[in-house]
Amino acid sequence: MTVSSSFALHATDGTARTGAITTPRGTIRTPAFMPVGTAATVKAMMPESVAATGADILLGNTYHLMLRPTAERIDRLGGLHRFMNWNKPILTDSGGFQVMSLADLRKLTEKGVTFKSHIDGSRHELTPERSMEIQRLLGSDIVMCFDECPALPADRDRIADSMRLSMRWAERSKDAFGDRPGHMLFGIQQGGLEQDFREESAKALRAIGFDGYAIGGLAVGEGQEAMFTCLDFAPGQLPEDKPRYLMGVGKPDDIVGAVKRGVDMMDCVLPSRSGRTGQAWTRRGQVNIKNARHQDDPRPLDETCSCPACRTYSRAYLHHVFRAQEMISGMLLTWHNLHYYQELMQGMRDAIAAGQFAAFEARFHAQRAEGDIPPL
Repeated sequence: MTVSSSFALHATDGTARTGAITTPRGTIRTPAFMPVGTAATVKAMMPESVAATGADILLGNTYHLMLRPTAERIDRLGGLHRFMNWNKPILTDSGGFQVMSLADLRKLTEKGVTFKSHIDGSRHELTPERSMEIQRLLGSDIVMCFDECPALPADRDRIADSMRLSMRWAERSKDAFGDRPGHMLFGIQQGGLEQDFREESAKALRAIGFDGYAIGGLAVGEGQEAMFTCLDFAPGQLPEDKPRYLMGVGKPDDIVGAVKRGVDMMDCVLPSRSGRTGQAWTRRGQVNIKNARHQDDPRPLDETCSCPACRTYSRAYLHHVFRAQEMISGMLLTWHNLHYYQELMQGMRDAIAAGQFAAFEARFHAQRAEGDIPPL
């Protein structure tokens, strides 16, 4: 018998929440950060290494996987989990955001989107029904409905039209998803920064009924202040007894601010992308390992961190291998960044459970205000 998936809220502190999503492939502790495995891999990381950081779930990308190696090939090879050697849950996005970012290479209609591949120029069509089929072939544990996401800023008419199209696509996604025990389907709230459009979108999604609800259309250029203003009301428009997922966020202070406002799940390429470009995220903020001041520094990136990069290697070594363009540089810095992000999430889960989130947030900002301390 297939085990069903469910969400349980364990504790709240203000609007911050901690809980768990239970799936047949494991439990996702919330608030959760999902490392991004765009092309069936978290860049510069082995799957076992990603799991060792504390990640309960990964994100895969429908758009990239449908083009290469194709969802049909992955299905024939046993599904995405077997293909990439990851036995924990996987969430796949719908492909909508990536297709919308193609701009002149796409054509939008009520049916869906036709677009040219960025790889070879071949033409493809992505609809709510096709997106659901691709994610079924991949074997995703959490499936996202197909939506349209306009870049901000945009005028109200454009935002309203896009949001209502996304709601029609959400209903078609639900119909195409069907009855799949053990798998979850999330709806995506749209509406830009407009509170009335967000409420209209949330009402439409609640009427359709989903296993979880994402807050889409943010982190697309509006800035942190505007995003937080929207998050002051958007999570509360969604069902309290379902997980809330803020898509594409973000920097550590974005994440803490989102959790404070009632968000349960987040994803972003930032920790892995930063690691490959010599940027490390620590409790004292960002460290640019490229800077010459690190070349004679025997200290770790962060003396309180237990990741392999901090436990075993000096800043001087990390500076050297980055300058020498050695692959181990991206591997170690990415491992550190993902470890830090998961440590941040565990800290927030513990603080919420203890009713101490305000103290955690104050300590987080105070440490970052101190900044990275230079060597003596």
